[in-house]
Amino acid sequence: MALSEKDLPENQRANWLKAMSAMELKNYGYAIQLLQSVLKSHPEFLLARQLARKAAVAKSVGKKSMLAGFSSASFSTMKVQSLIKKDPVAAMDAAEKILEGDPYSTSGNHLLKDAALAAKIPEIALFALETIIQGNPKDTKTMHELAKLYISHRLPEKAVNVYGKILEIAPNDLAAVKGGKDAAAGASMQRGGWEKEGSTYRDLMKDQAEAINLEQQGRVVRSDDMIDNLLTDLSAKYEADPENIDTVRRIGELYEQKNDLESAVTWFSYAAGLNTTDSALVRKVSDLRIKQYDESIGSFQAYIAENSGTAEATQCEVDLERMQKERAALLLGEAQKRVDRNPTDLQTRFELGSVLVDAGNYKDAIAELQKARQNPNVRLRAMNLLGKCYTERGMFDLAANTLSTAAAELLQMDNVKKDIVYNLGLVYGKMGEKEKAIDCMKQIYEVDYGYRDVSERVEGSYSDKP
Repeated sequence: MALSEKDLPENQRANWLKAMSAMELKNYGYAIQLLQSVLKSHPEFLLARQLARKAAVAKSVGKKSMLAGFSSASFSTMKVQSLIKKDPVAAMDAAEKILEGDPYSTSGNHLLKDAALAAKIPEIALFALETIIQGNPKDTKTMHELAKLYISHRLPEKAVNVYGKILEIAPNDLAAVKGGKDAAAGASMQRGGWEKEGSTYRDLMKDQAEAINLEQQGRVVRSDDMIDNLLTDLSAKYEADPENIDTVRRIGELYEQKNDLESAVTWFSYAAGLNTTDSALVRKVSDLRIKQYDESIGSFQAYIAENSGTAEATQCEVDLERMQKERAALLLGEAQKRVDRNPTDLQTRFELGSVLVDAGNYKDAIAELQKARQNPNVRLRAMNLLGKCYTERGMFDLAANTLSTAAAELLQMDNVKKDIVYNLGLVYGKMGEKEKAIDCMKQIYEVDYGYRDVSERVEGSYSDKP
C-alpha cells in the first residue's frame, strides 16, 4: 500500500522536503538524488517516484533521447531483469537509475512495472505504464496492458477511460470495444455493490450513503482524468504547431488546475517567450513562482512545528530562512522588471514601493510611492505607506502631513481610513503631541471598539487624568 508523506520517518521526511525545495529551485539532479534515497528505503512511496519522474523530465527537456523514445540504458535491462525474482525492491531501485536518464523509456518503465508487481506494489506498476503513455500518447499496446492491469486491481472506471482513448486513436479496435464494455459493466457493478458476495437488496439500501460518498469521490477522479485527456489532445496539437500560443497557454492553465505548478511555470514561461509583449503572461509566471515558494515554505513550517527540537528540524529552519530570502528577492526582482518594462505604469510603481517597504528599504520606496500616489486607484494606500516610510526614517512632520491629507480624503471610517488614522495617531505620539494622538484613536474608538489596541489607548488616557 502506498505511503503518504506523514508516514515517513523524520530523516526521510526531511529529504522529501529538501527534494521539493530543490524542485522549486530547478536543481533537478539534486532532487532526484534525494528522492532516490527516499525510495531506496520506502519503495512504495508513490509521490516520491512521481516527483523523481517529473524532475527527470524537466532535466531532460530538449534531449533527443526523450523525444525519440530511445532508452540509452537498454543494455542494462537484462541485468535488472535478472534481479526481479531474486530481489524485486533492488530491481525497482535499479530501474529508477535507468529512468533518471530517460524517464519515458519503454523498457525502463516495463522493468519498474515487473519489479513492482513482484514486490506486490501495484500502484507503482500502474504508474510505470501511465508514464510510458504520457511519453507516447498513441501507444495503444501499452494502453491495453494498462487497462487490463486496472481491471485486475479493481479499478474498472479507469479502464473505461483508457479503452476510450484507444478507440479515439483506433476506432476499429475490436478488443478495445469489448474491453470497454466489460469494464463499464464492472464499474456499474462496483458502484451498485452487486459484486459483493451474499449482498441483499436490504444491504445495498443500508449502504446507500456510503455509495453516494464513493460516487462523489469518483467524480473528483474523473475530473482529473478529464484534465489528463485534454492534455493528451493538446499535446498532439502542440506537436503539430509548437508556436501556437493559445495551445501553450491552455496547457499551462490545465497544469495549474492540477496544481502541478512546476509544469505550469514551464508552459507559461514558454508562452511568454512566444509573445514578449503580453505582460499578463509574464505576471502569471511570476505569480506561480511565488506560489511555489509559498507552498514549500508552508511545508517546511509545518514540519518544523511538528518536529521541534530535532536535528532535522534545525536543518529545515536553515533551509526555510534561505527560501524566505529567495522569495523576497524574487518578489523584488519581478517588481523591478515590471517597472523597467513600463516606467509610466503607476500601478507597477506602487507594487515595487510596497515590496521595498516589506524589505525595509524605505529610502528607495519613497521615490516609487510618491509617483504611485498620482494613480487614483492606489493613491491612499500609497500615501499610507509613504507615511510609514517617513516615520521609519524619523521624518515625523512629513509623515503627519501625508497621513492627515490621506485621512481627510476619506469620508467614511472604513478599514483603509482606520489604518491611516491609527498610523497618524502613532506619529503624533512620537512627536509628543498626546492630545492629537488620542484624538485619532477616539475617532476609531467611536466606530470600532475592537480595532487593534485602540480601546486600551483611549480608556487609558482617561485614567491618566488627575
